[in-house]
Amino acid sequence: MKNIFKKGLIFVFTIGILTSCESNLDQIPFDDFGTQNAFVSASDFENGIRGVYSTLLTGGLYGPSGNGSVLSAADVLADNATLATVGRLTKRYLHEYTYSVNSSMTDMYTNAYALIYRSNQVLQFVEAFEGESKGNIIAEAKALRALAHFHLVSYWGKIPTQSADANSSLGVAYVTVADVNIEPARNTVGEVYSFIVDDLKDAARDINDTNPDGRMGKESVNLLLSRVYLYMGQWQNSIDAANQVSTPVADRDGFVGIWDDSTVSDNGLLFSIENENPILNNQIGVAWNQGIQSSLIAEYVVSKELVDLYADDDIRKEAYILDAANGGKDLNGIRKLFGREGQNDGVVDYKILRAGEASLNRAEAHFRLNQSAQALAALNEIRTKRYLTPPNGESGNALLAAIKLERRLEFAFEYQRFLDIKRYGESVQREPFGEYADGSGTPPVVQNLPAGDIKFQMPFEQTTLDTNPNIVQNPGY
Repeated sequence: MKNIFKKGLIFVFTIGILTSCESNLDQIPFDDFGTQNAFVSASDFENGIRGVYSTLLTGGLYGPSGNGSVLSAADVLADNATLATVGRLTKRYLHEYTYSVNSSMTDMYTNAYALIYRSNQVLQFVEAFEGESKGNIIAEAKALRALAHFHLVSYWGKIPTQSADANSSLGVAYVTVADVNIEPARNTVGEVYSFIVDDLKDAARDINDTNPDGRMGKESVNLLLSRVYLYMGQWQNSIDAANQVSTPVADRDGFVGIWDDSTVSDNGLLFSIENENPILNNQIGVAWNQGIQSSLIAEYVVSKELVDLYADDDIRKEAYILDAANGGKDLNGIRKLFGREGQNDGVVDYKILRAGEASLNRAEAHFRLNQSAQALAALNEIRTKRYLTPPNGESGNALLAAIKLERRLEFAFEYQRFLDIKRYGESVQREPFGEYADGSGTPPVVQNLPAGDIKFQMPFEQTTLDTNPNIVQNPGY
């Protein structure tokens, strides 16, 4: 585990030293980071918490990592995306479930723990700070620490609703100290989720209603808490947290513009980060595509099955699917992250949390509590903003199927699909279509991942096991 924490630490130390200690550099030994000197004033802690946020943009989290990231893994592992042979075959090992102790999502694992380290470092030093922003800084650090652990346990552990033994099975190490030398053991899934909830409840209580652009506020934290409770099967708690989100669902008008940054208003965005030149200008869209529409080098395309699920009057069909071609063959390209209006460079803002999720979380939770009328009403909060003629009136199993469908349609290529299948305790079922728009081409090598398969949990890489003898490998690897 030591190598997890050591990677990327220079960044946060450098931020503190360059921004707050320039006048004191001669007082700091050349072989000492002098971190305690970097956290003194309110601006120091503002810089420190921004350093934590910056880790979200690394390759293994919301950046386009080569070996698997939060940004792309949930769709690559599931049924929304089809591997395109015209691309570079990136993340093929995820799509075909060939990951092993020698090949896993290392970037996600190391980047998440780097973020956790930075959060813990801020929390450690802020205890001695007496400024008025102290409570908000602590809240943000705890929210980000919870978010990173949530991503980790979602992939390396089971999800509580996945199976009867999920909570007692091993999750990940929940780390709350800034110490690069610790060798923590894995907590159980139940313990990890309990710690996540504790951090998020503290954060929801103390965080500012709104924070500067690119940072979480009270509604963002409550939405994340609602999702965590949904994964835990704590339905009423999920509803209660979702009810703290007052931002309305994104309107149909302007919905397409959310994804190419042409919509002027936030339109349902709760937590997003600007990706502007010269500060960032990151080409996050290369996770899916490179090139122009008429000659698209696609890493993955929208699966024909998913394309066919979108009704013609569903605005998401236009927002999420790109009419493209390669070598004279039509492709259903992934439009999310393709670029800003008129561009194709993959540079768009990071969209991390959206208000529409609150409605869908409430819809599912109400259904699980046998509150069908409330479930249908919450579901229709989304559907009335997506269709010209929205479906309506389902009950019983048809209502649950409609809720699951809308989650898939709403959050395609947005961090959730594989984890939804996993928490439902279902199997991944891919249709035997290839990458071209008409379904021809090369179909998925693996078209089924049975419910309960070990591949729903990632293996810990051998280097992690070698570095930290207290980490126990997941069964079957």
